Amino acid sequence: MRVFASRTSAFFKRNLERFPQIHNANFNFFREFSQSTAIPKKQLRVRDHGYDDYMEVEKKTRKVLKFQSLLSEPSQSLPISRLETLSRRFGFTRHEAGAFVLKFPHVFEIFEHPVQRILFCRLTRKAILQIDQERHALAAETPRAVTRLRKLLMMSNEGRLRLEHVRIARAAFGLPDDFEYSVVLRYPQFFRLIDAKETRNKYIEIVERDPRLGTCAIEEARERVYRERGADAEDVRFSFVIDFPPGFKIGKYFRIAMWKWQRLPYWSPYEDVSGYDLRSIEAQKRMEKRAVATIHELLSLTVEKKITLERIAHFRMAMNLPKRLKDFLLQHQGIFYVSTRGNQGKLHTVFLREAYRKGALIEPNDLYLARRKLAELVLLSPRKAKVDRELVGYRRSRLEDEMEKVTRVYVEDACEDFKGEDDVGQDKDAEDELTSDIGSDVDFGDEDDDFVDGESVQRTS
Repeated sequence: MRVFASRTSAFFKRNLERFPQIHNANFNFFREFSQSTAIPKKQLRVRDHGYDDYMEVEKKTRKVLKFQSLLSEPSQSLPISRLETLSRRFGFTRHEAGAFVLKFPHVFEIFEHPVQRILFCRLTRKAILQIDQERHALAAETPRAVTRLRKLLMMSNEGRLRLEHVRIARAAFGLPDDFEYSVVLRYPQFFRLIDAKETRNKYIEIVERDPRLGTCAIEEARERVYRERGADAEDVRFSFVIDFPPGFKIGKYFRIAMWKWQRLPYWSPYEDVSGYDLRSIEAQKRMEKRAVATIHELLSLTVEKKITLERIAHFRMAMNLPKRLKDFLLQHQGIFYVSTRGNQGKLHTVFLREAYRKGALIEPNDLYLARRKLAELVLLSPRKAKVDRELVGYRRSRLEDEMEKVTRVYVEDACEDFKGEDDVGQDKDAEDELTSDIGSDVDFGDEDDDFVDGESVQRTS
């Protein structure tokens, strides 16, 4: 480095005479390039703790769902030893399954089998109610799920997607586990299943494109702005809702670049661009913005307005998305947020920022609320479960004491009534015997006198 510095200084000294303009103090030897007003290709990710905290809860919920799949039936219970054996497929080692189950007493209940005298595990009543609520919400969501699948197929280039790719992302779009039969084959007027001979894969293909479904969610939001602002909303014709995370630095040139990008026209994700010439720079810019609109619409079709980056990558070829998806999404951190929490940083979850506020969905649906019930059970403190059990035990013991008291009073009253009936019966028998000894020709008035005299004689004696 010292040799390089000395040679560089010698080079400047030798050329001072040949370039007299260097003596000018206002002259810059190095060429001053103007700052670019384009959005930088590479940007550092700025964390938003609201979404990261959401994913921390999601990470626990995802593990709980794996155990719930083993105890899905309400009456099903498994021994702890068997549960530990089955949990190895989820990445748990020995004795970790039992310790994990004990952390969530509001979801799992451990009890001793009355016959085998070993520990068993089953779902709590609250967890069973949550499963039933999610099942009913999923069944009620089927008509909207059909519309989501139709719009998803319309965004593809050829109007079809691989069945396996849709199956992997079925939970995000609110599709049931058996959607191949309950959705695809049930509505032959909308979908058809085809087998590709060249790849031996099954594809879901849309029967006919419906122009009424070709409206994006962002276009509906712009229409609402048009109705509110009128002619003053001309600048939102091609713009997106921008909400940068806290701490994101916005420079002067970046602000100019965003202003230019917001007014750049683009083709709709539902529009067929196969016949367009895409070789020009302007066409490439429009296609990049179209990719942003495609991912935006893809997230809008999901139930929770979020999906993993790996699921989006499955639709990359079919929807003309760029190769480096993560870097592409980081260029637009005001629209999307990429969270790396969950599965030790190997899982990337993409959120639609405009759909969330303070870590919750702005417009929740029934399926989202049913899934959040499980997260609430996971977040409940184990101490509360202990207090609830003590209260239940106290109520039961108090109820048993009251029942014993009522039973004791009832038995005592019944015994007294039975004893009274015996006394009345004995008096009646004595009277019958007394009347049977008296003849029919006896005068009742003399009898009373003799009876009184007899009593007086007995008293004097």
